[in-house]
Amino acid sequence: MAVVISVDADIARVSRRAAQRLVTLADAACAARGAFHLVLSGGTTPRCLYQTLAAPEFQRTIDWTRVHIYFGDERAVPPDHPDSNYGMAKAALLDHVPIPPAQIHRIDVAFASVRQDAAHYAQTLARSAPQDAQGVPQFDLILLGMGPDGHTASLFPSSCILREQHRCVAAVYVDKFQTWRVSLTYPVLNHARHLLFLVTGADKAAVVGRVLVTPSPSAAVPVQRIVAQGEVEWLLDRAAAAELPAGIGV
Repeated sequence: MAVVISVDADIARVSRRAAQRLVTLADAACAARGAFHLVLSGGTTPRCLYQTLAAPEFQRTIDWTRVHIYFGDERAVPPDHPDSNYGMAKAALLDHVPIPPAQIHRIDVAFASVRQDAAHYAQTLARSAPQDAQGVPQFDLILLGMGPDGHTASLFPSSCILREQHRCVAAVYVDKFQTWRVSLTYPVLNHARHLLFLVTGADKAAVVGRVLVTPSPSAAVPVQRIVAQGEVEWLLDRAAAAELPAGIGV
Protein backbone atom coordinates (compact mmCIF):
# COMPACT_ATOMS: atom_id res chain seq x y z
CA MET A 1 0.00 0.00 0.00
CA ALA A 2 1.54 3.28 -1.11
CA VAL A 3 0.89 6.33 1.04
CA VAL A 4 1.09 9.81 -0.51
CA ILE A 5 1.79 12.74 1.83
CA SER A 6 1.24 16.36 0.82
CA VAL A 7 2.08 19.42 2.90
CA ASP A 8 0.62 22.87 2.29
CA ALA A 9 0.99 26.15 4.10
CA ASP A 10 -2.39 26.38 5.80
CA ILE A 11 -5.92 25.00 6.02
CA ALA A 12 -7.11 27.01 3.01
CA ARG A 13 -4.45 25.49 0.74
CA VAL A 14 -5.01 22.02 2.17
CA SER A 15 -8.72 22.41 1.41
CA ARG A 16 -8.04 23.54 -2.13
CA ARG A 17 -5.74 20.59 -2.78
CA ALA A 18 -8.36 18.26 -1.30
CA ALA A 19 -11.06 19.78 -3.51
CA GLN A 20 -8.92 19.21 -6.59
CA ARG A 21 -8.33 15.58 -5.62
CA LEU A 22 -12.03 15.07 -4.99
CA VAL A 23 -12.88 16.43 -8.44
CA THR A 24 -10.37 14.07 -10.06
CA LEU A 25 -11.65 11.06 -8.14
CA ALA A 26 -15.29 11.94 -8.85
CA ASP A 27 -14.61 12.20 -12.57
CA ALA A 28 -12.80 8.87 -12.58
CA ALA A 29 -15.51 7.08 -10.60
CA CYS A 30 -18.32 8.44 -12.78
CA ALA A 31 -16.45 7.47 -15.94
CA ALA A 32 -15.69 3.95 -14.68
CA ARG A 33 -18.82 3.09 -12.69
CA GLY A 34 -21.42 5.76 -13.41
CA ALA A 35 -21.51 7.30 -9.92
CA PHE A 36 -19.31 8.64 -7.15
CA HIS A 37 -19.89 7.26 -3.64
CA LEU A 38 -18.38 9.66 -1.10
CA VAL A 39 -18.16 9.42 2.69
CA LEU A 40 -17.94 12.75 4.50
CA SER A 41 -16.16 13.51 7.75
CA GLY A 42 -16.91 16.00 10.50
CA GLY A 43 -14.59 18.60 11.97
CA THR A 44 -13.09 22.01 11.27
CA THR A 45 -10.81 21.01 8.40
CA PRO A 46 -13.54 19.20 6.41
CA ARG A 47 -15.84 22.21 6.90
CA CYS A 48 -13.28 24.36 5.09
CA LEU A 49 -13.12 21.77 2.30
CA TYR A 50 -16.91 21.69 1.98
CA GLN A 51 -17.06 25.48 1.75
CA THR A 52 -14.38 25.33 -0.95
CA LEU A 53 -16.37 22.75 -2.92
CA ALA A 54 -19.51 24.87 -2.62
CA ALA A 55 -17.80 27.88 -4.21
CA PRO A 56 -18.55 28.40 -7.94
CA GLU A 57 -15.09 27.31 -9.12
CA PHE A 58 -15.52 23.76 -7.84
CA GLN A 59 -19.29 23.51 -7.68
CA ARG A 60 -19.45 23.56 -11.49
CA THR A 61 -16.72 20.94 -12.00
CA ILE A 62 -18.57 17.99 -10.44
CA ASP A 63 -21.69 16.28 -11.75
CA TRP A 64 -23.47 16.36 -8.40
CA THR A 65 -26.44 14.43 -9.78
CA ARG A 66 -24.20 11.35 -9.82
CA VAL A 67 -22.79 11.83 -6.31
CA HIS A 68 -24.00 9.71 -3.38
CA ILE A 69 -23.19 11.06 0.09
CA TYR A 70 -22.62 9.02 3.26
CA PHE A 71 -21.10 9.82 6.66
CA GLY A 72 -18.20 8.27 8.53
CA ASP A 73 -19.69 8.88 11.94
CA GLU A 74 -22.36 10.83 13.78
CA ARG A 75 -23.14 11.99 17.29
CA ALA A 76 -26.37 11.09 19.04
CA VAL A 77 -27.86 14.53 18.45
CA PRO A 78 -30.63 15.92 16.20
CA PRO A 79 -29.58 16.91 12.66
CA ASP A 80 -29.96 20.62 13.47
CA HIS A 81 -27.74 20.40 16.58
CA PRO A 82 -24.41 22.30 16.40
CA ASP A 83 -22.52 19.03 17.01
CA SER A 84 -24.16 17.15 14.12
CA ASN A 85 -21.75 16.16 11.35
CA TYR A 86 -24.67 16.03 8.94
CA GLY A 87 -25.82 19.48 10.00
CA MET A 88 -22.35 20.92 9.43
CA ALA A 89 -22.02 19.30 6.00
CA LYS A 90 -25.53 20.43 5.05
CA ALA A 91 -24.82 24.07 5.90
CA ALA A 92 -21.35 24.14 4.34
CA LEU A 93 -21.94 22.05 1.19
CA LEU A 94 -25.11 20.05 0.69
CA ASP A 95 -27.47 23.04 0.67
CA HIS A 96 -25.40 24.61 -2.12
CA VAL A 97 -25.04 21.81 -4.68
CA PRO A 98 -27.69 19.93 -6.71
CA ILE A 99 -27.41 16.48 -5.14
CA PRO A 100 -30.76 14.65 -5.30
CA PRO A 101 -32.03 14.33 -1.71
CA ALA A 102 -32.47 10.57 -2.09
CA GLN A 103 -28.69 10.32 -2.65
CA ILE A 104 -27.82 11.86 0.71
CA HIS A 105 -27.64 9.04 3.24
CA ARG A 106 -27.27 10.59 6.69
CA ILE A 107 -26.88 8.63 9.93
CA ASP A 108 -30.09 9.14 11.87
CA VAL A 109 -29.10 8.50 15.49
CA ALA A 110 -30.71 9.20 18.84
CA PHE A 111 -29.40 8.55 22.35
CA ALA A 112 -32.27 6.18 23.21
CA SER A 113 -31.84 3.97 20.12
CA VAL A 114 -28.17 4.19 19.21
CA ARG A 115 -27.57 0.47 18.64
CA GLN A 116 -30.69 0.12 16.51
CA ASP A 117 -29.66 3.22 14.57
CA ALA A 118 -26.25 1.69 13.86
CA ALA A 119 -27.93 -1.46 12.52
CA HIS A 120 -30.28 0.65 10.43
CA TYR A 121 -27.38 2.53 8.84
CA ALA A 122 -25.70 -0.77 8.02
CA GLN A 123 -28.89 -1.72 6.18
CA THR A 124 -28.77 1.61 4.35
CA LEU A 125 -25.23 0.86 3.19
CA ALA A 126 -26.25 -2.62 2.07
CA ARG A 127 -29.02 -1.10 -0.08
CA SER A 128 -27.29 1.97 -1.44
CA ALA A 129 -23.50 1.58 -1.42
CA PRO A 130 -21.53 -0.53 -3.88
CA GLN A 131 -20.24 -3.81 -2.45
CA ASP A 132 -16.95 -5.54 -3.15
CA ALA A 133 -16.53 -9.26 -3.82
CA GLN A 134 -16.61 -9.95 -0.07
CA GLY A 135 -19.89 -8.11 0.39
CA VAL A 136 -18.30 -5.16 2.19
CA PRO A 137 -19.35 -1.61 1.21
CA GLN A 138 -16.66 -0.20 -1.06
CA PHE A 139 -16.72 3.58 -1.29
CA ASP A 140 -14.89 5.52 -3.96
CA LEU A 141 -13.59 7.98 -1.37
CA ILE A 142 -13.73 8.20 2.42
CA LEU A 143 -12.71 11.53 3.90
CA LEU A 144 -11.13 11.19 7.33
CA GLY A 145 -9.64 13.44 9.95
CA MET A 146 -7.50 12.60 12.96
CA GLY A 147 -7.57 13.86 16.53
CA PRO A 148 -4.55 14.55 18.75
CA ASP A 149 -5.13 11.12 20.31
CA GLY A 150 -4.93 9.41 16.93
CA HIS A 151 -8.65 8.67 16.59
CA THR A 152 -10.38 8.80 13.23
CA ALA A 153 -14.12 8.70 12.56
CA SER A 154 -15.30 7.61 16.05
CA LEU A 155 -12.60 4.98 16.49
CA PHE A 156 -11.14 6.17 19.79
CA PRO A 157 -8.26 4.66 21.79
CA SER A 158 -9.22 1.79 24.12
CA SER A 159 -12.74 1.61 22.65
CA CYS A 160 -14.40 -1.75 22.02
CA ILE A 161 -15.21 -0.66 18.45
CA LEU A 162 -11.52 -1.12 17.61
CA ARG A 163 -12.04 -4.88 17.87
CA GLU A 164 -14.99 -4.95 15.46
CA GLN A 165 -14.11 -7.10 12.46
CA HIS A 166 -17.50 -8.01 11.01
CA ARG A 167 -20.08 -5.26 11.36
CA CYS A 168 -19.69 -2.34 8.97
CA VAL A 169 -21.33 0.12 11.35
CA ALA A 170 -21.32 0.09 15.15
CA ALA A 171 -22.44 2.15 18.12
CA VAL A 172 -19.70 3.33 20.45
CA TYR A 173 -19.65 5.12 23.78
CA VAL A 174 -16.91 7.75 23.84
CA ASP A 175 -15.68 8.12 27.42
CA LYS A 176 -13.77 11.28 26.60
CA PHE A 177 -16.98 13.12 25.74
CA GLN A 178 -19.41 10.96 27.75
CA THR A 179 -21.63 10.44 24.73
CA TRP A 180 -22.75 7.81 22.24
CA ARG A 181 -21.88 7.85 18.55
CA VAL A 182 -22.39 5.70 15.48
CA SER A 183 -19.35 5.06 13.30
CA LEU A 184 -18.08 3.13 10.31
CA THR A 185 -15.62 0.43 11.34
CA TYR A 186 -12.23 -0.81 10.17
CA PRO A 187 -13.66 -3.32 7.64
CA VAL A 188 -15.25 -0.47 5.68
CA LEU A 189 -12.23 1.84 5.95
CA ASN A 190 -9.92 -0.97 4.86
CA HIS A 191 -11.98 -1.75 1.76
CA ALA A 192 -12.35 1.80 0.40
CA ARG A 193 -10.93 2.57 -3.01
CA HIS A 194 -9.40 5.74 -1.63
CA LEU A 195 -8.81 7.18 1.86
CA LEU A 196 -8.05 10.89 2.14
CA PHE A 197 -6.90 12.19 5.52
CA LEU A 198 -7.21 15.93 6.13
CA VAL A 199 -5.17 16.97 9.17
CA THR A 200 -4.31 20.51 10.24
CA GLY A 201 -3.06 22.20 13.38
CA ALA A 202 -0.04 22.06 15.66
CA ASP A 203 -1.89 19.91 18.21
CA LYS A 204 -1.77 17.03 15.69
CA ALA A 205 1.97 17.26 14.97
CA ALA A 206 3.18 14.70 17.50
CA VAL A 207 0.72 11.99 16.48
CA VAL A 208 1.22 12.74 12.76
CA GLY A 209 4.94 12.12 13.23
CA ARG A 210 4.27 8.90 15.10
CA VAL A 211 1.71 7.58 12.62
CA LEU A 212 3.54 8.39 9.39
CA VAL A 213 7.09 7.67 10.44
CA THR A 214 6.50 4.39 12.32
CA PRO A 215 3.27 2.83 10.99
CA SER A 216 2.12 -0.26 12.87
CA PRO A 217 -1.22 -2.09 12.46
CA SER A 218 -0.92 -3.40 16.03
CA ALA A 219 -0.31 0.02 17.59
CA ALA A 220 -2.54 1.60 20.21
CA VAL A 221 -3.13 4.64 18.01
CA PRO A 222 -6.41 3.87 16.21
CA VAL A 223 -5.51 5.39 12.85
CA GLN A 224 -2.41 3.17 12.63
CA ARG A 225 -4.59 0.07 12.75
CA ILE A 226 -6.12 0.77 9.35
CA VAL A 227 -4.91 -1.79 6.81
CA ALA A 228 -6.06 -0.15 3.60
CA GLN A 229 -6.48 -2.11 0.39
CA GLY A 230 -6.86 1.04 -1.69
CA GLU A 231 -4.94 4.27 -2.08
CA VAL A 232 -4.16 6.44 0.95
CA GLU A 233 -3.34 10.14 0.93
CA TRP A 234 -2.52 12.48 3.80
CA LEU A 235 -3.05 16.20 3.25
CA LEU A 236 -1.38 18.22 6.00
CA ASP A 237 -0.69 21.84 6.80
CA ARG A 238 2.79 22.86 7.91
CA ALA A 239 1.80 22.96 11.57
CA ALA A 240 0.55 19.36 11.54
CA ALA A 241 3.63 18.21 9.59
CA ALA A 242 6.12 19.92 11.92
CA GLU A 243 7.49 16.67 13.38
CA LEU A 244 7.89 14.80 10.10
CA PRO A 245 11.48 14.31 8.89
CA ALA A 246 12.74 16.72 6.26
CA GLY A 247 11.88 15.62 2.73
CA ILE A 248 8.60 13.89 3.57
CA GLY A 249 5.64 15.37 1.70
CA VAL A 250 5.13 16.82 -1.75
